[in-house]
Amino acid sequence: MSQESAAVLAALGRRGWTLGIAESLTGGALCADVVAIPGASAVLLGGVVAYATPVKATVLGVDAALLAAHGPVHPQVAVQMADGVRDVVGVGGAPADVGVSTTGIAGPDSPDGQPVGTVHIGVVTPVASRTTAFHFSGDRDAIRAQAVAAALGEVLAMVAE
Repeated sequence: MSQESAAVLAALGRRGWTLGIAESLTGGALCADVVAIPGASAVLLGGVVAYATPVKATVLGVDAALLAAHGPVHPQVAVQMADGVRDVVGVGGAPADVGVSTTGIAGPDSPDGQPVGTVHIGVVTPVASRTTAFHFSGDRDAIRAQAVAAALGEVLAMVAE
């Protein structure tokens, strides 16, 4: 449980916005951090761990041609994951207000030649979208932990009043 998750939930709650989470390299750690906060269910609708590249396309709606051309660790993939999860976890025909995604390479090896520690965070809100690239250092666990913290920081930056 983190102070960042509590701050994100509070900021979203003040706006009356809901949240969907799409994760790749963080493997559910971001969602787990958020649900550790009591009352998270008032904001968090759900999450998807789309670890395998094809799942990003089939479940989250990421463009298959984009994935084929650039692989899963790409800024536009992060934005499409964040946008796609909004619909996947939507309730009653309404998407989640905010989607956040993590995609990157936690190591120890890189399957596509990008440096280990390369991470893209996507955030989509009702009023804006953005992706931010990071390069984290450390071992696999450290990179994943830094990606969780970065994702929370990116959501907070987009929704804080």
